[in-house]
Amino acid sequence: MSDEPDRPVTYRDAGVDIDAGNALVSALKPLTRATGRPGADAAIGGFGGLFDLKEAGFRDPLLVAATDGVGTKLKIAIETASHATIGTDLVAMCVNDLIVQGAEPLFFLDYMATGRLDVATARTVIAGIAEACKKSGCALIGGETAEMPGMYQGGDYDLAGFAVGAVERDCLLPLPNLSTGDVIIGLHSSGVHSNGYSLVRKLVEKSGLAWDAPAPWQPDATLAASLLAPTRLYVKPILTALRASGPSRGAIKALAHITGGGITENIPRVLPDNMEAVIDLSAWKPPPVFGWLARTGGLPEEEMLRTFNCGIGMVIVAAADRLDDVLASLRQSGESPCVIGEIGSRKTGSEGIQFRNRLTLANP
Repeated sequence: MSDEPDRPVTYRDAGVDIDAGNALVSALKPLTRATGRPGADAAIGGFGGLFDLKEAGFRDPLLVAATDGVGTKLKIAIETASHATIGTDLVAMCVNDLIVQGAEPLFFLDYMATGRLDVATARTVIAGIAEACKKSGCALIGGETAEMPGMYQGGDYDLAGFAVGAVERDCLLPLPNLSTGDVIIGLHSSGVHSNGYSLVRKLVEKSGLAWDAPAPWQPDATLAASLLAPTRLYVKPILTALRASGPSRGAIKALAHITGGGITENIPRVLPDNMEAVIDLSAWKPPPVFGWLARTGGLPEEEMLRTFNCGIGMVIVAAADRLDDVLASLRQSGESPCVIGEIGSRKTGSEGIQFRNRLTLANP
């Protein structure tokens, strides 16, 4: 038995620092206030966040909700202490899912779980979340930081995001009048985005490269920095295109966010059972990171297309006679859209997608 006199055992002794949590909330208040928008004042610290749909200008809205995480891309951020952009990934994975149903993101909540709360790291992560919310017109109205020693080791942490948006009832996507001959437009990705990182990390291990080595496909950046390039936020350009030429006018009929399952799995999700996407793989040039992944892992094209976005992060299905309007709106928003296929009748045994030609994968 210990000779030390009995003393109270505190929550801090168990590994949970309430003072650190309070310090983090105080540090975050100016960040969340900066994300305010009509309908939300983005104040935090209460038991729940409020949003006023009427103040946001909706007349007959449907609410759309999405939740997601960042997956094992987090392991790279943690191992290299590079936390500045992982919050963008978290927001993008949620709000990009909202926009595919035509919904404007309204508010966002985050959840961060860690073994030991490091206020500086948490603030950096949540600052990235707040910045991405601002860029998406989405208020950060609350969140939760959980310190759970024994569940997570040391500075390990995990993230989850929750986003809610709204769409007028008559503008919900996909539209019911999808038809053969509709045109498929691709919007470029910034790289791998936030899917397939268990395979990416395995291939990095196989290559023997260190995280601080130059990226073989981008010699002016480290391997970690290049692989941590954040997921693109597609909300603003797509909302602009929808409002300029969208559902009420019949120009944009469907959208698909290319995430887990890659191009192969995600486009058929928005198509009727009697239709398929016919994709010309030679219509765009994937970023060179995909060539390195394919070469390092000896990955066949089928595996690449079912795992990664391969350079196309968002897909738009547009009416053929309104194609020029949609392309013009996207270009005015700074996008470089490319026509990558069309909608056809589904063949017997088809999975809802048919590929023509081959991916043009660079060999860095």
